[in-house]
Amino acid sequence: MIRTFPAAFGLLLLIAASEALYPSSSDVVDLTPSNFDRLVLQSDHVWIVEFYAPWCGHCQQLVPEYGKAATALKGVIKVGAVNADEHKSLAGKYSVQGFPTIKVFGSDKNKPEDYNGARTAQAFVDAGINAAKQKIQAALGGKKSSSGSKTGSSKDVIELTDANFDKLVLGSEDMWLVEFYAPWCGHCKNLAPHWESAASELKGKVKLGALDATVHTLKASEYGVQGYPTVKFFAPGKKDSDSVGEYDGGRTSSDIVNWAIEKLAENIPAPEIVQILNERTLKDTCESRPLCVVSVLPHILDCQADCRNGYLKVLKNLGEKYKKKMWGWVWAEAGTQPNIEEALEIGGFGYPAMAVVNVKKMKYSLLRGSFSEDGIGEFLRDLSYGRGGTAPLKGAQLPPIYETEPWDGKDGEPPQEEDIDLSDIDLDEKDEL
Repeated sequence: MIRTFPAAFGLLLLIAASEALYPSSSDVVDLTPSNFDRLVLQSDHVWIVEFYAPWCGHCQQLVPEYGKAATALKGVIKVGAVNADEHKSLAGKYSVQGFPTIKVFGSDKNKPEDYNGARTAQAFVDAGINAAKQKIQAALGGKKSSSGSKTGSSKDVIELTDANFDKLVLGSEDMWLVEFYAPWCGHCKNLAPHWESAASELKGKVKLGALDATVHTLKASEYGVQGYPTVKFFAPGKKDSDSVGEYDGGRTSSDIVNWAIEKLAENIPAPEIVQILNERTLKDTCESRPLCVVSVLPHILDCQADCRNGYLKVLKNLGEKYKKKMWGWVWAEAGTQPNIEEALEIGGFGYPAMAVVNVKKMKYSLLRGSFSEDGIGEFLRDLSYGRGGTAPLKGAQLPPIYETEPWDGKDGEPPQEEDIDLSDIDLDEKDEL
């Protein structure tokens, strides 16, 4: 016998289905007031719990990553979700003021910790494992470590409005991170001290701004802001539609700083390969850098313009590859800076030659492989991982530098022999004995 259901009943089923962000097949546990205490508070498991609203755009975007984390943590850490729009009493108990709110129930189930990390599966997994470690340490009588946070000044966060946004952000060559917030938003309030601290730490490198999206709605609408806080990234240089991106990092000051520095490094131009012309050239390029790559190229008479440009191209390619390291790159012609060659033991096996100098520690490493993209690349890769031998710089300071003329980009010409006038010499005369 086939049963038919009223259209209204079907509509109710459709609405109920639409309110469930996570299907029954998901590894995310559906939590309600009737099962929350038993499953979460009274269990020995660490729980990661999301409080969501079905209509929340950020919550909908979170579903795949949160579900992936639940699957990865299955059998180790419990992952659940509460429909806070439906179960308001449960949301109120844990002071949920915005969606999604994620809390970690670890060592002390009565005092869950707010999750402020990145919204990726890996970040959720890391947070769960970290909470489990802390729970184990507490059981063993160990002390819970605190990451703490640096204090910053609200003055370093630039207040943005519809009126000044284009001039300050779009008209700037600087890199910007802009927070679109609502004064009543709980997540925004939690973010505020971290945002201020990051602004102070990044001062002079990256600008951080904040715009009240409930007042300055034109810019919020222009950038598609649908939830709070929303953070947008504006790349350094000329601003256009391609220079705007989403911030997808964590919400602690260190997360923000690390993300911004990484983005800044991605967008910086490749370093210039600077010829050592005088003492100032060397100091300006190397003193403030973590490492300085020093190359000595063959004399122009031994390696003409095409040959030299080939070596410089190798250095430029490697400078591009390692530009995030913020190293300095310099070169000199063989024989023009003998003090450098002596201090770094360069040239003993011929030219071209290379050494990498740590100016702060006054130590250097010598390239012993081939002066090629592969050979130098392997050498620099080892150094970046802390491998490879070092030696102390002779004299414990940068050696004296000779003033030299910049290379004109042309082939070298051998010196002209001096013409000798032989017209007054009598070739018939012989020396008398």
